[in-house]
Amino acid sequence: MKQKIVLSILGGVGAALGSLALAGHYFYKTAVANTEKDFLEVINYDDISSDDPWAEEKKWYAHTEHEPTEITSIDGLKINGIYIPAPKPSKKVALIAHGYSGSLKDMAPFAKLFHDLEFNILVADARGHGTSDGNYIGFGWHERMDYIQWINQVIEKYGKNCEIVLFGISMGGATVLNVSGEGLPKQVKAIIEDCGFSSVEEEITYQLKTMYKLPKFPLVQITSLITKLKAGYWFEEASSLEQVKKNQIPTLFIHGDADDFVPTSMVYDLYEANASEKELYIVPGAKHAYAYVTNKDKYRHTVSAFLKSYLSLETQL
Repeated sequence: MKQKIVLSILGGVGAALGSLALAGHYFYKTAVANTEKDFLEVINYDDISSDDPWAEEKKWYAHTEHEPTEITSIDGLKINGIYIPAPKPSKKVALIAHGYSGSLKDMAPFAKLFHDLEFNILVADARGHGTSDGNYIGFGWHERMDYIQWINQVIEKYGKNCEIVLFGISMGGATVLNVSGEGLPKQVKAIIEDCGFSSVEEEITYQLKTMYKLPKFPLVQITSLITKLKAGYWFEEASSLEQVKKNQIPTLFIHGDADDFVPTSMVYDLYEANASEKELYIVPGAKHAYAYVTNKDKYRHTVSAFLKSYLSLETQL
């Protein structure tokens, strides 16, 4: 009788653990693996309608000179990017990071903004995105080391007197904040992040709650373990909040107050934790990644005014 009870308990525990493992693998495939993300809005950069708020930027990108480039990551992945030359000779370079499940094409509006400020531009497909190698998404954590390599390439290309700005949106925002904690060369003069999340653990927890109505424990921990085994990092280690505590680069934090994908509360946590000179720009009514299009004039002026404080900027928007 006792043996039957023990076997029954063990069977129940095994079934529960098996169910949790299956759930963890499901959420790994949904969030981390390089798979199609049906839950995301997709912007078609090849289709330009008359009422498209990015029509000017898309047309500019389509007709602008691009120079292909690449790096090989420290774990052997080919990461692809493009350079867009400044409208006139310049030592200023903007290194731009796109968001979750996006591609370098998505950054056309921001590339044009920096082009208008007479920057050279480097924009890349993150690992696991676009034309770059990789079968998982690093949420800006492994990508931070790729961007260290991009920075080194920029310095080699434009010389030791170049002035570099790091810009990123959403996951790209988290990426540049993660880079900030790595002890950057003197050529990096400023960082601008738009709607980045405070940590992978907190963002996954938030999405579990809002999309699936599920609690953090134990699914976040199980999916984190699977991510460590398959992709080489724990959710809890991938923390922009911890990285900005080591940041020494002046940083502009931007976020919409109507963001329901990366909650606005995260930018306040990041801003408070950040150790460097900093500014905060909250855009009224802006949803996730829509701060620029919500108020283009104010966004452009805020970015250019911030940069003018730290770079030899001739153009003011």
